[in-house]
Amino acid sequence: MMYRFCQTLLRAIFATLFPLKAEGLGNIPSTGPVLLCSNHISNIDPTTVGVKVRRKVHYMAKAELFSTKLSNAFLRSLGAFPVKRGGVSKESIRLSIQMLKEGNVVGIFPEGTRKSSEDNMGKKGAAMMALRSGATVVPVAIIGPYKPFRRMRIKYGKPIDMQDFIDHPSSDVLDRATERIMSRIREMVREG
Repeated sequence: MMYRFCQTLLRAIFATLFPLKAEGLGNIPSTGPVLLCSNHISNIDPTTVGVKVRRKVHYMAKAELFSTKLSNAFLRSLGAFPVKRGGVSKESIRLSIQMLKEGNVVGIFPEGTRKSSEDNMGKKGAAMMALRSGATVVPVAIIGPYKPFRRMRIKYGKPIDMQDFIDHPSSDVLDRATERIMSRIREMVREG
């Protein structure tokens, strides 16, 4: 399977170039829908989030990358699916929710951009996906920076309890759910 082959290759590259210590992998459920919500510091973050995870992790990628039959087949075999330029579309969110309902793992960066600002609220898409799919939300912290031959850490936190948002919906539920996800990610980054 192409995904496993690439993952094995990337593990070897990371072991040499960016020695990566993974903590909390046991917090990722072995079955059922999981939404991995991570901070975003580099273009290679999707690789970092998924390289040590036993389950296949699916990601959104720019639609332009799927323009040829070869690149389309290759990226899809790696778990990527297209998102139109200009941000996350309703179609991308719908597809993510569908993938989660089918019991897959989806990786997402709620910040929506490569920032590390404390006041960054995050985008509501992750909370919407979690609440509509019933997925387990696992916060992820990438603790860098990406410097050759320098150890990095990635922490997979305990799942975030979202049940109260499902049981007691309100008009600001997505804002509050997004803030719960983002505050946990920020806390994990601060803890280092």
